[in-house]
Amino acid sequence: MRGLGPRATRSVRAASTAVAGLAAVGLLLSACSTGGSGARVEGPARSERVVSSSPSPSSSVPVPKKIDAVRLVKEDPKVSPAVKRDLKPCAGKTYPVDVSYGNLTGGSAADVVVNVLTCADAVGIGSYVYRAQGGRYENVFTAEEPASVYTEIDRGELVVTKQLYEEGDSVDYPSGEEVISYRWSSNRFTETGRTRNDFSNAVGGEEPAPAAG
Repeated sequence: MRGLGPRATRSVRAASTAVAGLAAVGLLLSACSTGGSGARVEGPARSERVVSSSPSPSSSVPVPKKIDAVRLVKEDPKVSPAVKRDLKPCAGKTYPVDVSYGNLTGGSAADVVVNVLTCADAVGIGSYVYRAQGGRYENVFTAEEPASVYTEIDRGELVVTKQLYEEGDSVDYPSGEEVISYRWSSNRFTETGRTRNDFSNAVGGEEPAPAAG
């Protein structure tokens, strides 16, 4: 799970929804092209590679060479103190952040999606969308969960994946997930769809201990 984020975990757990997830995992590991609509810069303990895509004509907007995502998050008043406190380098000067660029809000410049992860197992603890406004970036979306949350750009929509845990679940094997899609409308993100997937405890879980005797 380390370094792949919640969508990779979902692809391993849920065979019924794994077609797109497994493809995404393979592409992330090989740094090839994806079918989404944003350029993605990988985060913790990974070389600074870009997983590019073939965006539709309407999503072709200038992409900045690089932004200081860590500074954006740390100076953002909408980010919780807990996330700011946990946002520290994992090794050396490498911070646990994933950054994606794409056209979500219809602006003249690319929007920026920042996912903050944990160093130990790359679990998403906060997701934020920043829109270019007059030479600066404004936070237009925030998702913070105590368990796991990860946000991606998919064909012009914002897709938020929340891992669902029940008592006794390990970080690697949640009981399910909720996938929520948003689209920019009237200067804000509006929910367009929601899907819940429940995972089988028999897939990927630990084998029960044999009975004594």
